[in-house]
Amino acid sequence: MVTDTNISCNMIVSGGTVLSSIFSGKIIRRLGTGVVTAVSVLMTAAALIGFSFSRNFVMLCVYAVPLGLGAGSVDAALNNYVALHYKARHMSWLHCFWGVGASTGPLIMAAFLSNNEAWNLGYRTVGIIQSCLVLLLFVFLPLWGKNSLHAAEETKQRSIKYRELLKIPGVKQALVIFFCYCTIEQITGLWGSSSKFKQ
Repeated sequence: MVTDTNISCNMIVSGGTVLSSIFSGKIIRRLGTGVVTAVSVLMTAAALIGFSFSRNFVMLCVYAVPLGLGAGSVDAALNNYVALHYKARHMSWLHCFWGVGASTGPLIMAAFLSNNEAWNLGYRTVGIIQSCLVLLLFVFLPLWGKNSLHAAEETKQRSIKYRELLKIPGVKQALVIFFCYCTIEQITGLWGSSSKFKQ
């Protein structure tokens, strides 16, 4: 049951991530990168805290929806913004700190589980940390101001259709490699989190 729940929630999160990524261009042009980032992180924080209070499978699936939608939007918004306005090394720093966050979450959860604490507390702790990030993002939202508008204009000027995108040399190969990477990541994560329950 635990394995089925894990897989189902992961599928919903992945589906939401893909869906919000596809429409992220239109959303960013309309609202700006700062607003999209702040609202997306708010959605993920609310979803994580919602997970911590869930007591059944249906509620976990419900909260998986905003988690996936928020995750996809914030990834697309920040990657697009940094790609347009900064150098490659800044993109590396962005992904480096994403890696720090992605590694910290499981460590927090492992700390609770190893001390025989409820799994809910792990989600709640990460949700609270995420909520602090939300407050910072909204406080500093005015700093995006001019840059967000400029980014939206630049994105609009450079926007191309998906068919045109696929004609760019190397894009198809990059998509295949990215698909394989995501597959390996998901399989490893699902197997690693469920293998304990099979023993």
